[in-house]
Amino acid sequence: MCGIYGKVRFDNLPVDVAEAERACTLLRHRGPDDQGVYQKGGTCLGHARLSIIDLSPLGHQPMSNEDGSLWIVFNGEIYNFMELRPELQGRGHRFRSRTDTEVILHLYEELGAGCVERLRGMFAFAIWDEKTGSLFLARDRLGKKPLYYCHRSEFLSFASEIRPLVEDPEIPKEADHVAIHHYLTFQSVPNPYSAFRAIRKLPPAHWMMVRDGNVEFRRYWKLFYKPKFPSHSPEQRAELEDRLVEKIRDAVRVRLVSDVPLGALLSGGVDSSGIVALMSIASGEHPVRTFSVGFEEKEYDELRFARTVSEMYRTDHKEFILKPNMTDALPVLVEHFGEPFSDPAALPLYFLTKIAREYVKVALCGDGGDESFAGYHRHKLNLLLRRVDRLPSWVTRGIARWLPAPGPSSSKSPLWIAKRLFQTLSLPPAIRNLRFFGHFDKETKEILYTREFAEKVAQADTEELVLERFREADADNLLDAILYADIHTYLADTLLPKVDITSMANSLEMRSPLLDHELMEFAARLPADMKIRRLETKHILKKVFGRFLPPGMLKRPKMGFGVPLDRWFRGELKEMAYDLLLSRRAIERGYFREEQVRRILDEHVQGRWHWQYQIYNLLMLELWHRRFTDP
Repeated sequence: MCGIYGKVRFDNLPVDVAEAERACTLLRHRGPDDQGVYQKGGTCLGHARLSIIDLSPLGHQPMSNEDGSLWIVFNGEIYNFMELRPELQGRGHRFRSRTDTEVILHLYEELGAGCVERLRGMFAFAIWDEKTGSLFLARDRLGKKPLYYCHRSEFLSFASEIRPLVEDPEIPKEADHVAIHHYLTFQSVPNPYSAFRAIRKLPPAHWMMVRDGNVEFRRYWKLFYKPKFPSHSPEQRAELEDRLVEKIRDAVRVRLVSDVPLGALLSGGVDSSGIVALMSIASGEHPVRTFSVGFEEKEYDELRFARTVSEMYRTDHKEFILKPNMTDALPVLVEHFGEPFSDPAALPLYFLTKIAREYVKVALCGDGGDESFAGYHRHKLNLLLRRVDRLPSWVTRGIARWLPAPGPSSSKSPLWIAKRLFQTLSLPPAIRNLRFFGHFDKETKEILYTREFAEKVAQADTEELVLERFREADADNLLDAILYADIHTYLADTLLPKVDITSMANSLEMRSPLLDHELMEFAARLPADMKIRRLETKHILKKVFGRFLPPGMLKRPKMGFGVPLDRWFRGELKEMAYDLLLSRRAIERGYFREEQVRRILDEHVQGRWHWQYQIYNLLMLELWHRRFTDP
């Protein structure tokens, strides 16, 4: 796991090596073990290395092929590199190191852009071809590894994080209002946008080729939900369960390869507990190192469940009660994300990875189970509401229109709640699903926005981004369509950046077996009723993990990585929220009506409504502006 940077000029000017060195310094937290720069004419590549495989100097990057015509910078891990290496040696390629980086380089020599289809793992890399004067950039299928770029008439720059690009004086720092409009709903900026107009994200499962200032994009992978596996008989279902266990075992096994200490984050939930169980079985007599974090507020604390799994598998377990200084932690997250990001789970994850890094350099986690196997409460709720969808649309819409709307300054009365309920019920299932996890919905934005800001983003439809994903899916049922949309929106744009940025801020590599693309391809083709059965979420995953976990682990309610934001914004963060969000600087940005921001704060503090996620959303936006766009 590393940090990569590069710049290719199209105007025949040389690239300043010092510029690349500064960029690598900004990425040093991603790769504190080594740093390197390649520069020739108008091309420069930079790399900050976190050494995981082959710790010797032979793994230094940028790395070249035998004749020095190809140069690569790579961030990630390729789990099948030992299988690909003999094949490439058989075709005459010579290897100097034991790294997966060199495998990618030679595979590109053989297959060109098609090399990405042979890679199993997480990656973002760039390959400069001196012979053709072309730059090839690629990102893994799910988007586990980030890749930002800026394409202008004079040059193209790219980096693992936004900060090295923002520090480039040639790149404008203007905020992208459309991206901010989408952020307010999604709690993160969706790809291909970034919060800066001049910077974009290469979408997951895409590559781009840059030559003479021209850019070609290509998508190389998609998740398919058909044809479904046969599941009509108990024997067929039992066979699918056995195959799933083996798929997960294999995904865990390949992620245990490491030349440095390795452990696991153990939340106490089903997914991370199952991963730790299979890690322990695969590790034999060597105890797995596990790490857990809890809160003083018992309703957010899962330590007792993590402790049960640790005791069962005799892991080398360390747990901590989180009492962060929030006013210190928030600017740190803003600095590392480089754009507004308001999933509050980033806070405990940042501190947990910081603690884990004191003991290990690589950690496995349970991310991905909810998106492949339908683990969220809203997945179950969406299926229940299908009965409402059988009603003629004029019924729910008519009731919503008939109910009088309270004024925007009033508290959340039963009348207001009823009207919003029927408005939600009248929506298409795809949009309704977005309402269940989004922060600011369409109606709230209409009240919150100033007239000027509303006009600037009038043509940008946030809900259309989700509808596009639903239309793109090949699913023949609602649940699979929602899972496809979740994987390409919530997972790709919120969950995966959260894990990458918080862990790499602490120089810790995270590996997610349940996000193995071969496992996800298998899970997609499982029948929907094996994912949710009799309103039990993640039915098949719980069933197979039940072979390795205490029975009580499978029946307890899902908690997630919760954070007591509601209490914090009524307590220690109350003054900070009022001071920042109602400051002259914030109001004069022209986004939001002052009286509506005050109403949201007042209603939350007085306990009339729960606005904690929206307040956190606005707070992170304001902190981002103060760090990156204000003079």
